[in-house]
Amino acid sequence: MEYQNIQKGTFVERPNRFVARVNIQGTEEIVHVKNTGRCKELLVPGAEVYLEDCAGRMEKRKTRYSLVGVKKGNLMINMDSQAPNQVVKEALAQGKLRLPGMEPLILVKGEQICGDSRLDFYVEDQKGQIGLAEVKGVTLEEEGIVRFPDAPTQRGVKHMEELIKARSQGYLTWIIFVIQMKGISFFEPNDATHPEFGETLRKAAAAGVGLLAYDCHVTENSMVLADPVEIRLGEEASK
Repeated sequence: MEYQNIQKGTFVERPNRFVARVNIQGTEEIVHVKNTGRCKELLVPGAEVYLEDCAGRMEKRKTRYSLVGVKKGNLMINMDSQAPNQVVKEALAQGKLRLPGMEPLILVKGEQICGDSRLDFYVEDQKGQIGLAEVKGVTLEEEGIVRFPDAPTQRGVKHMEELIKARSQGYLTWIIFVIQMKGISFFEPNDATHPEFGETLRKAAAAGVGLLAYDCHVTENSMVLADPVEIRLGEEASK
């Protein structure tokens, strides 16, 4: 996926989870933050950030710029919470992402209602097998290790419970963690921040829900799904 008209800026502050103050070429602007997560380790004063300039495409927008990327040391990190679904959709359509257990896909559809939840993808393969997938974007990194979530997410727990139920009913199911950066050692659930999420993720794996993690090639104006990343569920996974 690609963005249009990227501008570089310097992060100043984040008054709330929806907007930030950014210095762009000497002028301070209020910009939309395309990620409602905490991102406290990324959005620090003085951080180099990248913004999509929507001038000429404002429609109902209140802000001209959207913050979509940030530099953390040498890491270029995409922060757009909508980007993971887009890169998965592109990779599935191009055959670059294969879902374990599925033959080549003949249908990829987004936004599938499942129980009380809305999951990201519904897929069918040429043998008539049906699958459901939920995508989670990962931006929290520390010393080459990435974790999810960066804040408690009951919605994420609920999605996994729906996938466990669907798997018991015969569907093929997956959770796809899209790591919005390159140069990562491994992924693990963030048990310290949300123990229930880690517990439910291990429960899902034991129930046959497929777990996938991929990193991405990220530039100032693009993100593309790249390579598989090792998933470590922790000691509790074997209990």
